[in-house]
Amino acid sequence: MIKILQSSWMSAVIGAVMYLGVTLGLWRMPKIVLPPRPTIEAITKGGAPSWDYQNPEVDEMIADLQHQKDALAEREHQLNDLAARLDAERQEIVVVTQSVAQMQSQFDQDVVRVRDEETANLKRLAKIYAAMSPDGAVSIFKEMKDDDVVKILVFMKDSETAPILEMLGRTGPIEARRAAQISERIKVAMYRNPANKPS
Repeated sequence: MIKILQSSWMSAVIGAVMYLGVTLGLWRMPKIVLPPRPTIEAITKGGAPSWDYQNPEVDEMIADLQHQKDALAEREHQLNDLAARLDAERQEIVVVTQSVAQMQSQFDQDVVRVRDEETANLKRLAKIYAAMSPDGAVSIFKEMKDDDVVKILVFMKDSETAPILEMLGRTGPIEARRAAQISERIKVAMYRNPANKPS
């Protein structure tokens, strides 16, 4: 055993073990205490490194950037609200446009429109029916559509139209109602070319 203890490698092992034991026994973790951050005045005097100082202007810039970020977030929220409101209003406009188109279609059905190319034929027919007796004209008008009757009556004189409507109204309550509707539609009859108004 003395030979083993006297060998050089055994001395190295024992020395290493003792070193580790003493180091571990004496070693304590020091408390890390950070020094206070120096101000710009301390740095300019040479008391601290330049990266380790506190600058009130930088803090103010950071606060200003945070304020701008909050303002941008609020603006984005307002823009999103506005976009949603615009989308809702756009949908309302589409509904109103469709409603107006439907009303225009209904108006076009209610109003008799006389085209330029029809005018000459309608004037000729008006002269023919004006030459007939009111009784004969009424018997023919009973078989025609209201639009066609209105187009013809528009080109007749009031003195020629009145007996025909009177005779149509005397033939019964249904025809009297029809005569009233025809009279109303004569009032709103329109021409595409104002130069072709009946004389």
